[in-house]
Amino acid sequence: MSVRIALDNNQPTLYTNLDFISGRAILSLRNHETIAAITVKLEGESRSRLIGEPQLPMGYGAGFHRRREDMTLETEVHKVLYRADTVFPTDDLSHATQGSVYTLPPGQHEFRFSFKLPFNNSCADRQSTFVSIAGLQVQAPGNTDRHVRQTLPPSLHRFEDQAVIRYFLKATVQRPAFYKENFRAEQNFQFFPIEPPRPAPEHRESFARVKHQFAPVLESPATSRTSFFSRRTSTPTHDPSTTAPPTISIDSRLPHPAIITCNEAVPLRILISKLNASPAVIYLQLLQIELVAHTNVRAHHLSRETLTSNIITSKSNMKVRLSEKDGRMEIDRGLWKNIPLPNTVAPSFDTCNISRSYSLHVKVGLLHGYGDQIFPELTVQTLTMPLSVYSGIAPPPALLQAMSINPNIPPPSTAAAAATTTTTAPSSTQPQPQSQPQPPSGSSSSASIPPDHHHHPPNQPPIIQSHTPLGTGQTHPEEPFPETQQPMGEKQSQQTQQTGTGMAGGVEGPFPDMPPPTYQEAIADGIGPVGGPRGVYDGGDEGGGGGGGAGESRGAV
Repeated sequence: MSVRIALDNNQPTLYTNLDFISGRAILSLRNHETIAAITVKLEGESRSRLIGEPQLPMGYGAGFHRRREDMTLETEVHKVLYRADTVFPTDDLSHATQGSVYTLPPGQHEFRFSFKLPFNNSCADRQSTFVSIAGLQVQAPGNTDRHVRQTLPPSLHRFEDQAVIRYFLKATVQRPAFYKENFRAEQNFQFFPIEPPRPAPEHRESFARVKHQFAPVLESPATSRTSFFSRRTSTPTHDPSTTAPPTISIDSRLPHPAIITCNEAVPLRILISKLNASPAVIYLQLLQIELVAHTNVRAHHLSRETLTSNIITSKSNMKVRLSEKDGRMEIDRGLWKNIPLPNTVAPSFDTCNISRSYSLHVKVGLLHGYGDQIFPELTVQTLTMPLSVYSGIAPPPALLQAMSINPNIPPPSTAAAAATTTTTAPSSTQPQPQSQPQPPSGSSSSASIPPDHHHHPPNQPPIIQSHTPLGTGQTHPEEPFPETQQPMGEKQSQQTQQTGTGMAGGVEGPFPDMPPPTYQEAIADGIGPVGGPRGVYDGGDEGGGGGGGAGESRGAV
């Protein structure tokens, strides 16, 4: 006997929220086989594994000696997505036969299934787990790890076993005899989430800035030089030893709020301005634009941050003279405007044990000179800008229109936003039959809602929370630099709040003690799959290996 999963031919290569994933569970039998049920599950799993020092025993201080062999391996697993469908026996067959086991003849049997991918994760709903041991349903207590309610995270397989987010279909053939194992088959697929609604465009820019003053020239160059072909001499038109060296300000700018999109170029501007009246000419010697991914991994009491570098462009030995107008210069955007982000860049996300944020590092190397003479002093300045990366898959217009029906609803408070992080306690709910029907979308649950959650009736949609980086340096694009001055050498960069970018609210699921579905989830049942381009995403081969550039790890355990 064997079982496998075959997806329909019209399925996309990259799935997103609201997509239907359908196919067949194909069971091949050589002999008559007694079967209790065939179940197909849609699952998403976020797994983290870290090695570090164990927690100190009670009563021991920081000076307690721990041996190398005392290092512990911590693993934390969260089910961010769980849907189940019993494809055999069907409801009609169950009512007609009133039996618990069925005998199938030899041959090939096909059972169709179809799932719709939801908006948000369902990890926080799984208060307890039911484990099947020898055909008995045993309830295992739920864990008390950190849980968040956010948009489903993207697939992630580029950190070996340290951090893995995978989505898969699993078909299980249940056999009633306790001495016969169940047959299973899995089918993995790549997931790329819908981005949150973008804020309205603003006539401002987020920026990072650094100032620099070139060193003064202590000695004047030779007053004359002899030509190789004649004895005539030439005298420099300017003596730099008698002039103050140039003082410059370098800005890296992005449209506010600072958001870039997967598979698209970075809308970056790099501006240089002279802060004193110097006749010096500025030359661009090197330029490097680098997108750094900050992946925070947690496994119980252990945590680690891994930095992954994605080089967008890197050029050196350029010696490009920058054209100046009223003391202001701009580096040619053609050096990077046609270079999209690598297809290994995932959107920013935050889930229970893994989160991803980004920062843009712009490294600029400059020279200065007078006339045709270039001085050897090279200054290399690095500007860092925190930002958010969006997937580029926009929410359906029908969803945005439905959520803007009542714009007078006040936005959730800070306390409500913070309440998206919850702690799950063991549940005392008794096991329920597998055939328990799932509550329809929009229906209310008998479970009480925590006081810091905002409950919206179905006819009053809440406003989607969309948190984006807010910079302290924001200026109108027509005003290249704010009026505020800083001491020499001081670096000014924007500060951000890395909060959840998902569609906040409850989640679906046939589990007990859950809040009612959000308005987004309720109205999404009547909205079809997202149209338009989806770009390309390579989350990495399952099982790890590889990476998107140079890596660096740091952590605290």
